[in-house]
Amino acid sequence: MFHLAAGRVGSLAAKRATAALSTSSARMMASHGHEVSTAVDMSKPQYTDSADYPLPDVPYKQVLTDADKSLKQKEKGPWNQLSKEEKLALYRLKFLKTYPEMRHSTPEWKTALGAALFLMGLTGFIVWWQKVYVFPKRPRTFEGDWPEKQLKRMLDMRINPVQGISSKWDYEKGQWK
Repeated sequence: MFHLAAGRVGSLAAKRATAALSTSSARMMASHGHEVSTAVDMSKPQYTDSADYPLPDVPYKQVLTDADKSLKQKEKGPWNQLSKEEKLALYRLKFLKTYPEMRHSTPEWKTALGAALFLMGLTGFIVWWQKVYVFPKRPRTFEGDWPEKQLKRMLDMRINPVQGISSKWDYEKGQWK
């Protein structure tokens, strides 16, 4: 009886160890050897820098140092006694970027333009390759005197005389109307 219980405990411990190892190895495989990031709780207020949303839910710096706390106390007094650096430090406690910093363009447009031009060049290369190696040569009826002879034959046969090409030809004068 004891042997049977010990066997069950041993197999349970082995299963748990295997599951723990396989879970951690699967997590390592999924993260390609890097630390797995955790999910952000979106039910709590978040800080965002956006010109469209000028007042974020929470201040940028949530944990204040002693110097920041004394500056916050100084903020409650008259602002004309604060220096420009202190006003800027107070602003940086609440916000990460100023409006000009938020509106400052990034060089991302260069990447997008480069990708678009690369894809256009690749498309042009594929079209050229198909024209040279895939598509057959143009029929002989497209070159030389063939189109002119074909037009003359259509006029002689009076094809589509109401609204088509024959309606635009003056048969008495032998020229276009």
